[in-house]
Amino acid sequence: MNTEENKKIAQDTDVQKADAPKTDAPKVDAPVAEKTVKRAFVKNESPRKFKRGFRSKFDRPKPEFEQKILNIRRVTRVVKGGRRFSFSVAMIIGDKKGVVGVGMGKATDTALAIGKALKDARKHLIKLPLTKDMSIPHDIKEKFTSSVVMLMPNGGKGIVAGSAVRDLLVLAGVKDVSAKILSGSKNKMNNAQATINALKTLHGTKSYKPKGVEKKKEGFKREGYKREGFKREPVKS
Repeated sequence: MNTEENKKIAQDTDVQKADAPKTDAPKVDAPVAEKTVKRAFVKNESPRKFKRGFRSKFDRPKPEFEQKILNIRRVTRVVKGGRRFSFSVAMIIGDKKGVVGVGMGKATDTALAIGKALKDARKHLIKLPLTKDMSIPHDIKEKFTSSVVMLMPNGGKGIVAGSAVRDLLVLAGVKDVSAKILSGSKNKMNNAQATINALKTLHGTKSYKPKGVEKKKEGFKREGYKREGFKREPVKS
């Protein structure tokens, strides 16, 4: 028989499909503990534990001061054995409420240098006597090394300044102040320090100590042992 004849025979014959018998799954009553039944209907209000890589709904506490890195320099020192590299970081911190400080840090690693700069800035914080409009009461002018900075209050024009002077005034929370660098110095650290010196001349400026900083305790002075009835004779020349 040819293949065409086989195809005709297959088309003519009807194939009936048999339905499979329906069977129900066996039901087994499994024992359920009472605690699991109670948990199913009770809302879980216990605090969630912190997991690594999990973003919690609660925001992290904001730091007391905002930071601004002025510059990061790589310093090279030539010694007998070769060259030694280190990093120098200048930083400004402030709370935008009248407290501001400038610091520097040096270390072999940038992270360590930033930490030292932050620590140094926290040691040199000052509290500014700002007006009700968050401005300065009068014109001030001060110098640091070759940098000369002049600050002037302006009525509602905002901060008119540039470079490191603007960053320092923003973190200090000062508004409506015009600043001018009278010298040709482009050193950001010197300009920032000149601005700090100018703000210190304001009447009422005080040093500020942040939370967690305590005074240094005086070291224990050991008194020498004294024997009764003993006198040291002067040395004869």
